[in-house]
Amino acid sequence: MRRSPMLLSLALLAAPAAAAAQAAYPECNNILITVSQSNINICNAAVDGAQVFHPVLGLLVSGGNPVLGSTSTLGGFPHLSLTARVNATKLSVPDLGYDGSTTTVSQDDEITAPAPLVEGALGILKGFGPTGLFSVDLLASAQLLPTTQVDNLSVDKDARKIGDVALGLGFGARVGVIRQKAIIPSVTVSYMRRSIPKITYGDQSGGDTYQFGLDLKATNLRAVAGYKFAVLTVGAGLGYDKYTGDVDIAFESQAVPGTVIPVSLELDNTRTMMFLTGALDLPVFKIGAEVGYQMGKDQNLRTTFQNNDPADKRLFAGAGIRLSF
Repeated sequence: MRRSPMLLSLALLAAPAAAAAQAAYPECNNILITVSQSNINICNAAVDGAQVFHPVLGLLVSGGNPVLGSTSTLGGFPHLSLTARVNATKLSVPDLGYDGSTTTVSQDDEITAPAPLVEGALGILKGFGPTGLFSVDLLASAQLLPTTQVDNLSVDKDARKIGDVALGLGFGARVGVIRQKAIIPSVTVSYMRRSIPKITYGDQSGGDTYQFGLDLKATNLRAVAGYKFAVLTVGAGLGYDKYTGDVDIAFESQAVPGTVIPVSLELDNTRTMMFLTGALDLPVFKIGAEVGYQMGKDQNLRTTFQNNDPADKRLFAGAGIRLSF
C-alpha cells in the first residue's frame, strides 16, 4: 500500500519528460539522429520550418490577381499589358541558433517580406457576342529573387540570373466568362503555373545550427469579378493554390559535434485565398493594388514556432504600376 503514493510521485515526475520527448518524422528516423532527443527536435524543427515557409513563399510568388487591378480580359489581339508589382506579407523568422533542448523555436525577428515581379498579359481572343464569352489572354510572370540582399537567405548558385538577381518564371492563361453590362460584373477565371529555384534559409557551415533549402512549383487558380467605373476599377477574387517542392536539410549533430546530418523530403501543400483588387486608370498608366488573406491550415507540426501558427490566416498585399497598349 505504501508503494502506491511513491509510484504515483515517480509517474508525475516522469510525465513532463515524456511529454517533452517527440517522435522523429520518418525523414528524421535514422540512428545518427535518434541517438539524441535534441537531434530529433532539431530535425523535426527543420522539417516543420520548411512546411511552414513553403506556402508563405508560394503566396509571395503568386499573389492574388494575376493581372493586378484588372477584372476583365484585354479584348483580344494585339492588346498587351505590362505590370511591375511587389507582393508582401509579414513573416516571423525562426531562430537559427535553436539547439533542440525544447520543442519550441523562438522568434529571431519579424519582417515584412517583399517579392518584386514583372508580369505580362497578351490578348489572344476577343470573345464571342456582346458579352465577350470565352475571350482569352495569355499570361506570363518573372519573379525577381535577390541573391545577397536578404539576411540568412540565399538562392541556388546555378539559378537563372540577371546580374545579382535570380529569376523564377510563370506562364498561364485567363478566360473571360462574361463582360460587364449594367449591374452584371465582369467575370474571369485564370490558371498559372509558376516555379522558382531553390532558396535556402540559414547557413549551417557558417555557424547556424541548421539550414533548409526548398524550391517551389505553384499552380494557381483564380476567379475574379468586378466593375469598371470611369477611372476606377474594383473587384474581388477567390483562389486555390497547390505548392510542391523538394527540401534539403542539414544540421549539426548535438550528440557528435562536428558531424553534419543531411535530410531530404518532398513537400505538397494546398491553400485557399480571398482578395480585393482595384486600380486607378490614369491616361498613361494604371496604379493597381490588392489586399487579401491566405487561409491557414493545421499542419499537425511537432514543433511550436513562436508567433507563427500555420492555422492562422495570413494577410498579404500587393501594389504596382500597369501599362496597357
